[in-house]
Formats: sequence, structure tokens, C-alpha cells
Amino acid sequence: MDWKVPLADLAYSTEEEAAVLKVLRSRWLTMGAVTQSFETAFAEYLGVKYALCVSNATQALHLACIALGIGPGDEVIVPSMTFVATANAVCYTGADVRFAEICSLLDLTISPADIVERITPKTKAIIVMHYGGYPCRMDEILAIAEKYHLAVIEDAAHAPGASLNGRALGSWGDVGCFSFFSNKNLSTGEGGMLVTARDDFAERVRLLRSHGMTSLTWERHQGHAYSYDVVDLGYNYRIDEIRSALGMVQLNKLDGNNKQRKYLTDLYREGLHHLDLELPFGEVNGQPAYHIFPILLPEGMDRNKFIERMRSSRIQTSIHYPPVHQFQYYWQRYPGVALPLTERASQREVTLPLYPGMDKHSVETVVSSVARALEDD
Repeated sequence: MDWKVPLADLAYSTEEEAAVLKVLRSRWLTMGAVTQSFETAFAEYLGVKYALCVSNATQALHLACIALGIGPGDEVIVPSMTFVATANAVCYTGADVRFAEICSLLDLTISPADIVERITPKTKAIIVMHYGGYPCRMDEILAIAEKYHLAVIEDAAHAPGASLNGRALGSWGDVGCFSFFSNKNLSTGEGGMLVTARDDFAERVRLLRSHGMTSLTWERHQGHAYSYDVVDLGYNYRIDEIRSALGMVQLNKLDGNNKQRKYLTDLYREGLHHLDLELPFGEVNGQPAYHIFPILLPEGMDRNKFIERMRSSRIQTSIHYPPVHQFQYYWQRYPGVALPLTERASQREVTLPLYPGMDKHSVETVVSSVARALEDD
């Protein structure tokens, strides 16, 4: 499809090309010095002790669960208004998820009050997801976790560069997990990062992401080791040097790109406020990353028709997200789950284009198309 305004686009330039060429000319592609530099830079950027690269955020979430000792017989409270990987990572360990509600139609993050309602003697952790790059209510959630002796994992896939009370999202809980997928604020195509302040946690993740081996190919190449032991049942969750090189360039651009996302978000709010829509996150705490721009259509409007009208105007849209508890696998595994607020929001939600390469004219084009699509109903 030849989109006039696509949903997302890469904020790439000759800098990313040069970084990739430098890696290729080095003749070392496997996880090594570039990855170590990216990890160090990312940790410094967030103000955390450890940052560990993996091939995607799903792996980061999986490793977070394993490192926290989550397994069969345990339960983890997760939002349903999220990408399915948030829940899948828990189930990979043999544990079960308990789905929690959103705060409201205007705050699509996980509800602290509903978290409390979902706690059982089996509950071991809470996973929050900073939907759209907007901070969850971390002060309340951490207080709940402390009271009930629960771990907290932050799914910060939408939130690189976001903060709350001056503290980076991803650094509030026991561990934070970031995504560098192609449509994310910091994009390497595939890729992810796990961050933590815990020494024991970081050491276990280092082992688990590379087969439980005590030394890496890069260390042996440098002559720092000549063999290895395998001390844990690990995985091949390593990233490569090309994606780490892209990550370094993208990290340097992140603040500027997030600033542009905020500018575009403000333009959207100004252009759409008079239409028959609800615009979540009109009031926010902290500094969001402005990953996506969600709108809620009028009650009863046929969303498929709206999306098709936008498509006919060559404007790409999406849905963030179909509730995880309503996917076939999950409703068969956990029948009878009802989350009325989540379901209402999801049925009405449409995501409009948002990426740093957009300008004021692009937003005006989308806003005009939205107005026409609403009038045609």
C-alpha cells in the first residue's frame, strides 16, 4: 500500500549506515565490543547499574521472570491491555498470569486498585506496561509490591527516554525490559535490553542469555579465556554487533526524537479536541516517551468502517491492543475472565500515525481524514 502517512517509520540517516559499515569492516559480527559499549551507554542514560542486550524484549521479559525464580505454581499479575508477549513470557516459565484492569478510559495503564484485587497466596510478581510510553502509577504499585512482598517487572517496550519524578521508566522495579523493534522509539529492527540494579540478577541473566556458559566467544577471541563451563540451563538470546551499532546511533537521537513526538502529540490534541472522540492521557504524570497516539471512537461506531475510511485516504492506523485475555489461547486457558474497562477501551481504540519524520502538515492531513471518517458514519 502506498501510504500518504504510514503508521510508523524509521528515523534513520547516513549515521546508521556508517555504523553498520564499520561493524562489517571490523569482521566481527557476534556479540562483542560494540554491544558492550551500547550496554554501558544505555545504563548511563537510564541511570541504572546494569543493562544487558538481548535479541528482543520478549526474551528480556522471559529472562526477568526466570531470574526472579518465577515458575510452576506461581502467579504473576499482568495487564491485558498490552502486547501478548507480556503474558507469554510468564507462561514460558510454567507460571500462570492473572489479568488486571486499566485505570480508566483515559488512562490505559494497569490499575493499582485492581492489582490488589488480583493478589492471591500464589502471586509472586507484578508486570506493569507503560502503555504508549506513559508512566504507570509506580509509587502506588511499588507500595503494593512492598506490602505483599512481590517483585516488579517493568515492560518498558514503549518507554525509552520516559521518566517519572525524574527517574527513568524501567529503573523503578526489580527489572526493566525494553524493545528495539522497528516501530519503537529506539529502533534496531529486532533487539531488546534488560536493566536492573541487582548484582545477582545481572549475573544470572548474563549466563542465561548465552547457554549458561561461563565465557563468550568474544572473550575467547580476545584471549581472556580458552574454554568454558555450562553452569545453568540457558538460551541463545544474544544480540549481534550490527543491531548494537544501530542502537548506539539511535540512543544518541532518542531525546530529540521523543521531543518531536511530543510536538506531534500536542498538534494532534489541538486538532482533534473538538471532534466526537476521547483522547487518553490528556493529563499525564512525569515525562512520557509518546510512543503512540491512541484515540477512542464514539460508543457504538463501527471501528472497521472507520479504519477502512482512513485507509481509503491512504492513512495507516492500527489497534493497541486486542485484550490478551480474549485471544483464543488465553480464554481457553483462563475461561471466564472479564475486564469491562479494558474491553470497552479496546473495542473503541484506534492508533493514529506517530513518528519523528512527521511534520505539522502530516498531522493536519491525518486530522482532516479523521474528521471525514467520523462524519461519514
